[in-house]
Amino acid sequence: MAVQSVEARRIAQDTALPGFAVAAIREEGRWRCARMAPAALVDLDAAITELRSLRSTGAVLGLLDVDDEFFVLLRPTPGGVALMVSDAVAALDYDVAADVLDLLRVELPSEEEVADAPPWPEGDLSILADLGLPADELEVLAGELELYPDEQLAAIGRRCGFADALAEVVDDR
Repeated sequence: MAVQSVEARRIAQDTALPGFAVAAIREEGRWRCARMAPAALVDLDAAITELRSLRSTGAVLGLLDVDDEFFVLLRPTPGGVALMVSDAVAALDYDVAADVLDLLRVELPSEEEVADAPPWPEGDLSILADLGLPADELEVLAGELELYPDEQLAAIGRRCGFADALAEVVDDR
């Protein structure tokens, strides 16, 4: 795990949220999952930095269940980071979701725009396509309003092959 800065630790302590942050790492055809620092739920830069420190020859993916309200997927790439937030409307209430939209260069929706609109996903919906979850299926899964984010992330884990490793980490919290 990455060494947290004093600022990231302060942010995590001051604004701790329910949920979880987990890194899924695939090496030599096998998945393992590790808990990420609580700061990842409130500070997107902390999450990205921690994922980048996990250097792997295979896939590295961040899964954030933020306040049991929405999820964020992060995947470091050579040119930056691929991002997806399950609910763009969450950016009105959560800094981490607003930061995702900012990095995606998507304008923050206004209160009036979302008054009667259902939540919608934003970002790279093909973020997991090479791991077995096509963009259209991820979009449908993100739109399943009757599922909580942890259930959506568990479904993603099942589809991509890391459900057991994810459950071990999440169940230990």
